[in-house]
Amino acid sequence: MSPPDAAHRLAAHAAGLRFADIPPEAVDKAKTFILDTLGVGIAGGSVPEAAPLLAAARGWGEGSAARVWGSRARLAPGATALVNGFQVHCQEFDNLHEGAVLHSMATLLPVLLAEAESRPVSGEDLIAAVVAGVDVACSLGLAARQGWRFFRPATSGGFGAVAGLARLRGYDAARTLAAFGMQLGQASGTMQAHTEGSPLLPLQIGFNARAAMQSCDLAAAGFPGLDAPFEGRFGYLPLFEGAWDCTEVLDALGRTWRVTELSHKPFPSGRATHGGVDALMALQAAHGFAAEEVESITIAAPPLINQLVNRPALPAPGAAYARLCLPFVLAKLLQHGRIELAQFRGAALADPVTYDLARRVTVTRVDDPNPNALLPQVMEVRLRDGRVLTHRVDQMLASPARPLPREAHLSKFRACWTYAAEPLDPASAEALIGLVDRLETLPDVSALLVPLTPA
Repeated sequence: MSPPDAAHRLAAHAAGLRFADIPPEAVDKAKTFILDTLGVGIAGGSVPEAAPLLAAARGWGEGSAARVWGSRARLAPGATALVNGFQVHCQEFDNLHEGAVLHSMATLLPVLLAEAESRPVSGEDLIAAVVAGVDVACSLGLAARQGWRFFRPATSGGFGAVAGLARLRGYDAARTLAAFGMQLGQASGTMQAHTEGSPLLPLQIGFNARAAMQSCDLAAAGFPGLDAPFEGRFGYLPLFEGAWDCTEVLDALGRTWRVTELSHKPFPSGRATHGGVDALMALQAAHGFAAEEVESITIAAPPLINQLVNRPALPAPGAAYARLCLPFVLAKLLQHGRIELAQFRGAALADPVTYDLARRVTVTRVDDPNPNALLPQVMEVRLRDGRVLTHRVDQMLASPARPLPREAHLSKFRACWTYAAEPLDPASAEALIGLVDRLETLPDVSALLVPLTPA
């Protein structure tokens, strides 16, 4: 028999992980990003696309099984995971792993909490499942050695959701491996949705979340899977990533906890826009110029930034396009001194002042050997009085190197709470914060879902 490949190693890691194995820092980070994911998922329920999605999902199995976050709706578990996965990512506000360029929690947590509505799940087991799922998803993303071909948060994220759910259900390594094989058969995520700025992009998170539940169900039923779903000739890595090397990520299992490497998103726009936002905020803070004083802004950035967010300003873009348009995002910052959810809704999308400012922004490409690099970025602002201001960003705001303070994390969560599709009691937000803070002591994490449901 051949030596264990990546799929076998990752399956064994997920199956063998115990809460006692996880260091306190990783436990704390898991709780932080569980709360962050719940917050952005609540806010995502009020985007315009959420209503037609929920209407369609009701036809896939309405019932009392699992709750849609921030709504009275209850659906079959797979449909609930799909809807909640969409809600988490639909405003580009969810946390991510920068090195893997991957929003691993968006597929993972909706699946785990849908499962937790069907049977008691302890807080310790939920944390272990989160840590296992993030490890698997991010390991696949970090192994990639060329630029994006498919939408990695959906594709790699789906395998992370399988790993987390398999861990939650107590699958052994063989059954987890079988579920990976089933997930390969369902994995999807076209970058065309990203290119067009379409809300199909976050829906692909939902597709792969639902698929993860189906993959684990099939494995549990004894349906045979694959022996090499990741590195086989037509496995995930050669087909979806093209070039890869798993050596370092496999050696790091059980030593490097990827959940400790996650970054917050302090702004509801693509993470690739955040370097530019950070640079412009730093320059305005240092020099105090106003929007009308700006003649032009140029950002020199790695190829991935150009692929993801270097798109032309439009007079009235759709919200999904605007969140992934660096000129639009910087224009809003110049106008208002902040980036917030309301700027990507309604009339704010067609503001002529935003369009005028956005046309002053240019993004240029700087070659980088790392296809996943988001940094460094260098901004040059030319003012009408002749001054030329520059700022370089080497570490992203709210990354592990520059972590978001707890109060800022909670402020973001509370702000998201106010955007629920159906009004939620502010006191319930505080109750949920308290529950997550003591998550490892909870005998049943279904308690987390009570505050997420309107009275």
